[in-house]
Amino acid sequence: MTRARQLVLGPATVALLAVLPLVVRRDDVLNFLFLVLLSITLAQSWNIVAGYAGQVNLGHAAFFGLGALTTRTLWSAGTPVLAGMAAGAVVAALFALVIGAAAFRLRGAYFAIGTLALGEILRITVGNVLAEVSTLPATTIAGYRLANRYYLALGLAAVAVLAVAVLGSSRLGLGMQAIREDEDAAEASGVGALKLKLLALVLSTALAGLAGGLFAYYHISYYPAHPFSPHWTFDSLLITFIGGVGTVHGPVLGALFYVFLREYLAIRWVDFHLLIFGALFVAIVLLLPGGLVEAVARLRAFTRRA
Repeated sequence: MTRARQLVLGPATVALLAVLPLVVRRDDVLNFLFLVLLSITLAQSWNIVAGYAGQVNLGHAAFFGLGALTTRTLWSAGTPVLAGMAAGAVVAALFALVIGAAAFRLRGAYFAIGTLALGEILRITVGNVLAEVSTLPATTIAGYRLANRYYLALGLAAVAVLAVAVLGSSRLGLGMQAIREDEDAAEASGVGALKLKLLALVLSTALAGLAGGLFAYYHISYYPAHPFSPHWTFDSLLITFIGGVGTVHGPVLGALFYVFLREYLAIRWVDFHLLIFGALFVAIVLLLPGGLVEAVARLRAFTRRA
């Protein structure tokens, strides 16, 4: 897709989604789209550090959870939700800076395992310290409007896609991609690998923190440990790989496909949907390593030849 078409198609899609609640007044449709938009933001945040910088973060849920916990705590205390979400993003990014310098001394599978352990430590700690359900006050529940959450999710998803698009074509993004391909060669060429990996981690975790804040704003009640669950990490990973890791629109396609298939299979094949997802993920990695983006490119090439 050319840059000119992207500049036209992107705003047009956002505008169409913005008027949708005025035309379609069914909450189930808005709820589905909300989940897609939340998944886009979370997948794009994971895509920055893994797809561009080449660092597979299996503890991504820790930063999503920190954003949710911070936002929920501040919002419940009377802070405006947007300020709470911003604070959640800052907390997640600062935590990433603290652990990033040490974690990035590990490479490959060791880095992935280390981040997974970090996420599990936070999940267990929060689950033990905050064991009670987090529920909104009755007055807040009475004023709950799904459309408000939907518009916030739409804005956040648009910001996430734009941020990844700008990063991908920037000098910093190209440096991250050089690290992904060969870190030693990138450093030999003058690329500051540690600095760029830390920058990728901060941007990634800040977006994850914002997504966590959106989750806290969306749910009326949930266990505080739930946003720290590793399934948020693996959802991001699956969506990104299904759509096309290291691309801008791959996580968008992946989120739409993944959420639709997950909701459908969870109803029709409740006992087997995780097994089906596992088989689908293996098939995509083996047959379409570029994900749906590669599939679309192949289809276009075939159509042109025909």
